[in-house]
Amino acid sequence: MLSKTNGIVLRSVKYGDTSLVTTIFTSVFGIQTYMLQGVRSSKAGKNRAGSFQPGVLLELVVYEQPNKNMQRIREFQAACIYTTLNENVIKNSVALFSVELLLRLLPEHAPLPVLFDFVYDYFTRLDKMPVNQVANFPLYFIIHCSRISGYELKGAYSSNTPHLDLHEGGFTDVAPVAPPYMPDEDAKMMGLLQQADDYESLDLIQMNADMRVRLIDWYITFLQQHTQHMGNIRSLAVLRAILH
Repeated sequence: MLSKTNGIVLRSVKYGDTSLVTTIFTSVFGIQTYMLQGVRSSKAGKNRAGSFQPGVLLELVVYEQPNKNMQRIREFQAACIYTTLNENVIKNSVALFSVELLLRLLPEHAPLPVLFDFVYDYFTRLDKMPVNQVANFPLYFIIHCSRISGYELKGAYSSNTPHLDLHEGGFTDVAPVAPPYMPDEDAKMMGLLQQADDYESLDLIQMNADMRVRLIDWYITFLQQHTQHMGNIRSLAVLRAILH
């Protein structure tokens, strides 16, 4: 059956001499894997294969066969042409981290329209935002993607609940009795980030690079404890370097 859907490219792997196997987060079907035959041939041109770089936003017409693990794409075109994201090393590093997080966090074949809309808007804003305003984007992304996916830190930071227990997954009035131990200063900043519901309020949150890196590490630690497939994020080392 032919269907139309928007998609966000997460990963593409060369297959044979001329083909690609690509993983795409679609608005209709969730994460799907597609075979693209001949897209890397000299006749196809560079732009066809280049359309499947991680983070690219596409409009797709796909063949959807529910019983198959790998689907096919009939037509595709850019849904948004980036103006800065691919060329700017900071924005590109943020985008690659975000893509890898989605690959680890999302289940296959599960439609997640609310999360898709958030991610789609996130990438378009990342492209348009001045580069000096994107340092908090990775934290905003990981917090909101986790929340929409059902992995949210419980409660809120306050003078009565100043501790963050990552093992239990929430703010508490009692200091954690088991590691990992998050400093209360970091817990307070995490609480502020939890309350940032839009990009305008996100931009008002000021922190230094060391704290920003620590908070990303803390949140990934939380996800590693509460999800099955998070593992190590390979792009995190590059993100740590560019956030400084």
